[in-house]
Amino acid sequence: MVGDSSGNATHPVGTKQPNDWGLYDMHGNVWEWVSDWSGNYSAEIVTNPSGAVTGSVRVLRGGSWNIPARYARSAFRYYDTPGIRVADLGFRLLRE
Repeated sequence: MVGDSSGNATHPVGTKQPNDWGLYDMHGNVWEWVSDWSGNYSAEIVTNPSGAVTGSVRVLRGGSWNIPARYARSAFRYYDTPGIRVADLGFRLLRE
């Protein structure tokens, strides 16, 4: 489980090692909401695909501290209703 290295809790940003691109905490801290609604992707090969335009559940990515490590990756999609509130779910702010 991811919890094996996390102590089964979230950690302050930047306290774990960064990935090869210098980005911290990309996987395994908390699930992150993304802008996609849950649905099938296009069958065409595309860069940065978008999910469904509308729906009832939103996509979550990145895994969290309380799931098996094999799911702690951006390619794994989970989903839930937008109003849910749980301890291992958050979002990432981006500043350009």
